[in-house]
Amino acid sequence: MALTVPHIEDVLLPGAEALGYELVAVELSGGDTSIVRIYIDNPGGVTIDDCAKASRQFSAILDVEDPISNRYTLEVSSPGMDRPLAKPIHFKAVVGQDVKIKMTTLVNGRRRFSGELVEATNEFAVVEVDGEQSELPYADMDRARLVPVYNFD
Repeated sequence: MALTVPHIEDVLLPGAEALGYELVAVELSGGDTSIVRIYIDNPGGVTIDDCAKASRQFSAILDVEDPISNRYTLEVSSPGMDRPLAKPIHFKAVVGQDVKIKMTTLVNGRRRFSGELVEATNEFAVVEVDGEQSELPYADMDRARLVPVYNFD
C-alpha cells in the first residue's frame, strides 16, 4: 500500500482525540529513513510532557497499524508560532494575518505565496501578494504556514 499523509492522519486521529489533543498536521519527509512529524495542540497549549505522552501513543499505534514500510523517526511537537495550516478551520482562524503557502501547481504564474490571508472558505484560501489576490485551492497546496508576529513590548 502506498504511504500517504492522509492515511497516517486517519490512523493517528483516534489516538490524539483519546488524549484530548487536536491533531493539527502530519508531515512526512526523508528518503531511506523517513521523518514523521506530528503537530498536536490543545486550548491550554502543549508541553514537553504532552509531546512525550502523544509520542508514546502514536508510536504504539504506528507499530500496530504499520502504515510506513521503511525506517522512520517520529517527532511530535506543538505547532509553534509558525504553525502549519492544514485544514480549512486553521485558515479561517487566521484570516487577516500573513501566511506563506507553497503550491504543487502554478497559480497565477507562481508556486510560492507570502502575503495576507484575506479569505478562507471550505475549498480555498485567498492570499493577497503585492496588491494581487490569488485563490489557492487547499487540494493543490504542498504546505502552508502562519508567518509569526513577534511583539517585544
